[in-house]
Amino acid sequence: MATEGGTFSELDQFDRKIIEALTEDGRMSITDLAARVGLSKTPCQLRFKRLVSEGFIEGFKAVLNPSKMQLDHIAFVEVKLSNTTEDALRRFNEAVKKIKEVEACHMIAGRFDYLLKVRTRDIGKYRRVLGEKISTLPYVASTSTNPAMETVKEGWDAFPPALP
Repeated sequence: MATEGGTFSELDQFDRKIIEALTEDGRMSITDLAARVGLSKTPCQLRFKRLVSEGFIEGFKAVLNPSKMQLDHIAFVEVKLSNTTEDALRRFNEAVKKIKEVEACHMIAGRFDYLLKVRTRDIGKYRRVLGEKISTLPYVASTSTNPAMETVKEGWDAFPPALP
């Protein structure tokens, strides 16, 4: 078993089996989980609780169908800042987290500073989000939009490979 606050490489085979099973079905009962990983219910539940408390499992959520939610338009936005001091980065980070249409935001090392994944109903809604929200974020100097033509793979549903 991993030590408190451990790393993935410190997990034993049962911990890894629990994580793998839950990535496939996060609503699985402890009884079903225990049977699947080869443990009795109490040890499985203790391991599950420890994996949650140590942060290996951060939570459970519903996975929504974007098409059913009428959120089919995806754009990747390159954002260049006018200032990259720690204060400027902090202010940008705090503000971008408040825009519900921004599904993901990554600081990038390269020709621009951030890459945003923005999901909206259509190009018209995206244009309003860009003009009224993203372009008005602190220190935004310029943006460049790359609309997605097709989503080939999305989400991280694969279990990490075994580490030595």
